[in-house]
Amino acid sequence: MKSKIALLREMGAARPYDKSRPLEIVEAELEEPGQGELLVRMAAAGLCHSDLSVINGDRPRDMPVALGHEASGVVEKVGPGVTRFEVGDHVVLVFVPSCGHCIPCASGRPVLCEPAAVAAGHGTLLGGARRIRYRGQPINHHIGVSAFSTHAVVSQSSCVRIDKRIPLDQAALLGCAVLTGVGAVLNSGELRMGDTCAVVGLGGVGLAGLLGAVAAGARRIIAVDLARDKRDLALELGATDAIDPSEPDAVAKVMAMTGGGVDLAVELAGAAPALKFAYEITRRGGTTVTAGLPNPKAEISISPVSLTVGEKVLKGSYVGSCVPVRDIPRFADMMMDGRLPIEKLMTHRLTLDELNEGFERLAAGKAIRQVVVFN
Repeated sequence: MKSKIALLREMGAARPYDKSRPLEIVEAELEEPGQGELLVRMAAAGLCHSDLSVINGDRPRDMPVALGHEASGVVEKVGPGVTRFEVGDHVVLVFVPSCGHCIPCASGRPVLCEPAAVAAGHGTLLGGARRIRYRGQPINHHIGVSAFSTHAVVSQSSCVRIDKRIPLDQAALLGCAVLTGVGAVLNSGELRMGDTCAVVGLGGVGLAGLLGAVAAGARRIIAVDLARDKRDLALELGATDAIDPSEPDAVAKVMAMTGGGVDLAVELAGAAPALKFAYEITRRGGTTVTAGLPNPKAEISISPVSLTVGEKVLKGSYVGSCVPVRDIPRFADMMMDGRLPIEKLMTHRLTLDELNEGFERLAAGKAIRQVVVFN
């Protein structure tokens, strides 16, 4: 069948993207879903820095690629061997499918699935196939999803069924921003009621993490970002304090207001200086979690002795250390109960043809979460 896709032919286009237009909307051919695969009609897809990092070349992928990874949709066809889904199911797309058999999957850490990482690096679905063609040429899938498309063929392991009462435009954010941000705070950071917490980086993922800290009952939540408007929004969403990390005494301010640093600092900016700041404001015995994705060449330096004498923990978090089949329904329930008002993070609704404008807005820091809404 035919599907409109957002095709990226090469990385590193010059900004502004609304002028250079690196994403081309084309009509591609989708093969039928194979063993264990689904055909999903996309309902909504979010714009994320993980997509932007492919466009600008920070995170290289094989070209050409059909971009997009945070989405919701409706199952339209099931392939042979599909046992978990039926036509008409509403689903959230997950960009790290789980094989269920490798050591990480068997250990309860499906976001570290080894075959999934290999498939993502090769631009294929979990089973190894490419199901998109344009003018006879195979097109790479973007981490198994390729969400900026009217339809997509995906592995059934890339989907989680959700309640049909959940608005599909909001459900799209469950697939990345909420999994990563809320998961980094609740799963990786193990934030407890009454703890102090700092969220460093207030994009869509960071503000989702802040909502998670509010829901967990943190007694003090410090929002950290260079942008004044994002700090102001964080205060509206439940932060108790807001800090500009570029101020010379920013670390000292946090240490003073918390009596020695926060119990948990979560870096969600995807920048090495942000991670260093998060570590510096973590109290002795506290935990620093990093879930951002900076340029792979970026590095930071810390004092090794501070880890020992302060018994500090520096911890990585991928996809919020989530188990998607457990956590997406859990976070969806919190959203429906009003404990995770993620609709407040949605600043723009776009059409597929407006993607380049959307990514320029994202690169300029003028949006929180933009969502492509499909008819």
